[in-house]
Amino acid sequence: MRQMKIAIAGCGIAGLASALLLERQGHLVTLYERFDEPQPVGSGLMVQPTGMAVLDALGLAEQIVAKGAPVDGLLGLNTEGEAVLEAAYADLPFAHAFGLGIHRASLFGTLFEAVQARGIALETGREVTGTQLLESGRSLAFADGTQSSPHDLVLDAQGVRSTLVPQADATLPFGALWATVDWPQDGEFNARLLEQRYARADRMVGLLPVGEGRAAFFWSLRGGKYDGWRARGMAAFRDEVCALWPALEPVMQQLREAEQLTFARYAHRTTKAATGERIAHVGDSWHAASPQLGQGANMALLDAFGLARAVEQNETLDAALAEYLTLRAGHVRLYQWLTWAFTPPFQSDSIWPGLFRDLFMAPASRVPPGPRLKAHLVAGLAGAGMERMGLALPDYSALGAACAASNTSSRASALAQS
Repeated sequence: MRQMKIAIAGCGIAGLASALLLERQGHLVTLYERFDEPQPVGSGLMVQPTGMAVLDALGLAEQIVAKGAPVDGLLGLNTEGEAVLEAAYADLPFAHAFGLGIHRASLFGTLFEAVQARGIALETGREVTGTQLLESGRSLAFADGTQSSPHDLVLDAQGVRSTLVPQADATLPFGALWATVDWPQDGEFNARLLEQRYARADRMVGLLPVGEGRAAFFWSLRGGKYDGWRARGMAAFRDEVCALWPALEPVMQQLREAEQLTFARYAHRTTKAATGERIAHVGDSWHAASPQLGQGANMALLDAFGLARAVEQNETLDAALAEYLTLRAGHVRLYQWLTWAFTPPFQSDSIWPGLFRDLFMAPASRVPPGPRLKAHLVAGLAGAGMERMGLALPDYSALGAACAASNTSSRASALAQS
């Protein structure tokens, strides 16, 4: 396709990846960010094989792996000590696979540095309020009353609260308290597992290794109970957490003030029109969901790659946007449905979803082909259509070696400093 002038609203993971992929094709890209300084929002996340494939295509996989922690699987136990959530990357049909726990700031920082290195234009302090279709293209309107010049294509990467999609109250009842803590060196924790503990479905606590000696702690909390949580105080919170998972005592000793934890709310919605005339939505502005399957950042990366692939393979913008939907819509529909279905067994006030999880869902998932199916779902590979997008899985044996070398170097540095 001929060189296009492209505006990207939003400087998160979806926007940064889209900018890198499209600029590499020779298009003139401008990122518009509402903050005066671009910044990540959130704590830990998992980079799945789908997301890692996109990062590998960008030449950033080894940098990302060096900043994160390889995760071999997920393990969740109920109050009886029974495993009710199990998924292992070893069950995937390719060798050496792993998920990567990483702090969102590390992933964001690597992408942002790559954008800066490419000299991609960035305008900060530009809060997008709308868009206008003109004869010469599509422009963005800003909160200060100004308007951008016309662009051939506008990408909406503003996330769940995008101003360029119809607003709807799709906020989920439960959110989560997040904090980044030092990894507890002493105790029963496995540094290669995402571990969770559940009391029925209304209380959940988890610990995810995110690399560089750090971990992401999270606690499920109903939105309407946040003020009550603050009023009870941190001592009561520590008692509640440690009653559910006593081994977390070293972690809770680090959390002395409520301000150390961020309360994140989630929404479940899918924008009906993912594309329009000279506009496309990527990431959460198209499809927002709870973090139960850990797919948010990975779906955003796949959207960015799918859109760039469609632009590269087609002669007209209309054809490219149509192919973008062909490449991504099926995968989006599948994971929106799966996330909707999987949320109640892990976040619900009712006793029944938790009982269904413990008595039926967990035992059934251990029967073949259950383990392989769980691995595919967690890895984001089910229905991803990566071959159709021309996207190859990374060489996990090489990435694992790079990660081991990075960890060895980090340990040596720590010893030298001590």
